[in-house]
Amino acid sequence: AYAGLEGLFLGGLTLVLDTMFPGIGLQAVLATLSVFAVTLLLFRSGKVRATPKAMRFFMIAMVGYAVFSLVNMGLMIFGATDSMFGARDSVEIMGIPLGVLIGLLAVGLAAFSLIVDFTSIEQGVKAGAPQRYSWTAAFGLTVTLVWLYVEILRILAILRGDD
Repeated sequence: AYAGLEGLFLGGLTLVLDTMFPGIGLQAVLATLSVFAVTLLLFRSGKVRATPKAMRFFMIAMVGYAVFSLVNMGLMIFGATDSMFGARDSVEIMGIPLGVLIGLLAVGLAAFSLIVDFTSIEQGVKAGAPQRYSWTAAFGLTVTLVWLYVEILRILAILRGDD
C-alpha cells in the first residue's frame, strides 16, 4: 500500500510538473540516477565515508533543513507567500532563487544520506545480518532516492519557472 501511494504521489507530481515544463521528469530521473551512481562509486572507492564528524555535521544540517521546510510550509499555509514553492522561489540571494540554494543543500544531504545507507548495508552484510532484514535496507535506499528525486525536480521547476 505504501509503495503504491508513493508511486501515485511521484507519478502525479511528475505529471503536473512535466505538463508545466516539458521534459522535466526525464531530467530529474537522469539527475537522480547520476547522483546515485557517483555517490556509489565514491563510496565503493573509499573516497567518501560516514565518519562521526561528518555525521554530526549531517545531523545539524538536517535539522536546519527541516526547520526551514516547516517555516516555509507555514508561510504557504497561512498565505504569507503565494508562490508555488513559498520562500523557495520568491526570495533571491544575489539573483539566485533561495530554493535553488536550499535545493542544492538538500541534494548534498540526500547524497550523504545515500552514503549512510551504503554504510549501513555494508556493515549489515559484514555482521551477517539475517536476510529478512534486507527489506529495511531497501526501504532506506528507496526513501533517500525519492527525497533526492523530489529535490532535483523542485530545483529544475524553480529554474524553469522563469521561462
